[in-house]
Amino acid sequence: MRKQSIPAIILFLISLTIIIGSQSFLSPCVHEDGTFGPCHWAGQALFGVGCALGVTAVLALCVNRARFGVYLSAMPLCTLGILTPGTLIGLCHMSTMQCRMVMQPAMIILFSVALLCALTGAILSARK
Repeated sequence: MRKQSIPAIILFLISLTIIIGSQSFLSPCVHEDGTFGPCHWAGQALFGVGCALGVTAVLALCVNRARFGVYLSAMPLCTLGILTPGTLIGLCHMSTMQCRMVMQPAMIILFSVALLCALTGAILSARK
C-alpha cells in the first residue's frame, strides 16, 4: 500500500461515518409533532456533503495522476461540512437539543479530521 492511499482510505471511512451518522446516531432532532425543524435540513445537507466526500475519496483511491487535484477538491467539501450545522443552516434554539449537543460538534470534528486527511494527502501527492 502506498503512502498516498492512506489518507484516501481514512477519508473514505470518515465519509461513511458522516453518511451513516447523519441518518442514525448523529441525526438531528426528531420533533414529536412530526414537523421538520431547520436542523433536519442541516442533517440532509450533511448527508449530501458526506456522499460527495465519499465519491472524492473513492476517486483519490482509483486515480493516480490526478490525486493531488482530487485531494484539493475535497478541501472545500470539508469546509462546507464544517460550516453547515449552525452557520449556513440554523439549528434549534435550545442548547439541550440533540442537534446542538450531538450532531453539530460531531460533524465539525469529523469534517475537521477529513480536512486534515485531505491536506495530508495533497502534501504527500505533491511530494511524489
